[in-house]
Amino acid sequence: MVINIKDIKKLRGETSASVADCRLALSEAKGDYEKARAWLKKHGIEKAGKKEGRETSQGVVDTYIHSGDRVGVLLELLCETDFVAKTADFKNLSHELCMQIAAMKPADIDSLLKQEYIRDASLTIGDLIKSIIGKLGENIKVKRFERFEVGE
Repeated sequence: MVINIKDIKKLRGETSASVADCRLALSEAKGDYEKARAWLKKHGIEKAGKKEGRETSQGVVDTYIHSGDRVGVLLELLCETDFVAKTADFKNLSHELCMQIAAMKPADIDSLLKQEYIRDASLTIGDLIKSIIGKLGENIKVKRFERFEVGE
């Protein structure tokens, strides 16, 4: 089967997957673009499972203050290297997790990971983290978080 280079480029632009993974996904999906996206999503989650046991000793402490200054979040998100901790994808994940915690009030890390992602109900927070693990190639863990609300 001949894979269209434009589809590979578009898929890579939308998913940040490698060219080889995009080509393989389109090949597995017999050229169907949406099936290829779904294949890449599943493949990224599978890659994440292989990295679960790896040590996470680097990362960031992030904060989020919701508009109105009545709700705030403090989050420690870990990864394997300081290089990944400095990437835009990792920092964006940290920010998204802070906003999720502010909005959904999870009781603990386990309940956070099981929650539907506020921006995409088809994903859980655990799946979101796994997709970033697949993209960045390193294990990522939520170490701890605290949510503060005025009057609570």
